[in-house]
Amino acid sequence: MEETFKNWLEKVGPWLLDHGLKILLIAFGTWLLNKMISRIIIKTVRIAVVRDSTMTEDAEKKREDTLIRIFTGATRIVFISLAAIMILQEAGLKIGPILASAGIVGLAVGFGGQYLIKDIITGLFLILENQYRIGDVVSINGTSGLVQDISLRKTALRDIDGVLHYIPHGSITLVSNMSKEFARVNLDIGVSYNSDLEHVINVINRTGNELAEDPLFKDSIISPPQFLRVNDFADSSMVVKILGDTKPLKQWEVTGELRKRLKIAFNKEGIVIPLPQRVVHQVIDQNAR
Repeated sequence: MEETFKNWLEKVGPWLLDHGLKILLIAFGTWLLNKMISRIIIKTVRIAVVRDSTMTEDAEKKREDTLIRIFTGATRIVFISLAAIMILQEAGLKIGPILASAGIVGLAVGFGGQYLIKDIITGLFLILENQYRIGDVVSINGTSGLVQDISLRKTALRDIDGVLHYIPHGSITLVSNMSKEFARVNLDIGVSYNSDLEHVINVINRTGNELAEDPLFKDSIISPPQFLRVNDFADSSMVVKILGDTKPLKQWEVTGELRKRLKIAFNKEGIVIPLPQRVVHQVIDQNAR
């Protein structure tokens, strides 16, 4: 047993000292180079992305983080691929036939590869045009959610139920960004036809101003929610529209608080939010008496 181990060590030992050491150096060098390039990418992107008058500090950081993740991810794939080729060659495998086979396979799947190319090209335009960033809430082809990750090929959306959707860039036809520059409170609320409209308007505007002055919400509100118009004469109520501008991603929180405060204010002021009503006319047959 000892003799066998000694013979094995005599055969493998020189290989480990020569090729094994080189493989370790290649792996370490790749890791170190990737770390250095990643730091360069981070510093370059931080300098290159310049905030304009319409971009907030938070929006600038989102764009920087998105570009950094994409560029570092792409360079990592390149370094790993090159290191794998070098390690295989150092291990004694013939790289030429492998690359030739890969070329033949590439031609065979070239027709299907056009979809991959389409995904990557579309992804580049999405990123360069800054249509959305990691952390934005968007609707893509009717699917809404938080942008959790972006690569050159696909976008990952996490919806409100926690479901993660992977959307290839090549299939994207419509993007609606709900967190770009500013957002809006857009609330329709019905009040009774018997209500004094001027009184309703005063209560709505006062409630909106109080909300905008609240220390918990004032940093989230750009313009206080205010009465805009009578939006509809419905079957059971007058529908009034309330609009106000908020910081990105704050519209849902502010709208929810506004609904709560309006309900409390309406109760105090005697303003009725009517339930759907139906008038039934009963015909009495005089002959039945």
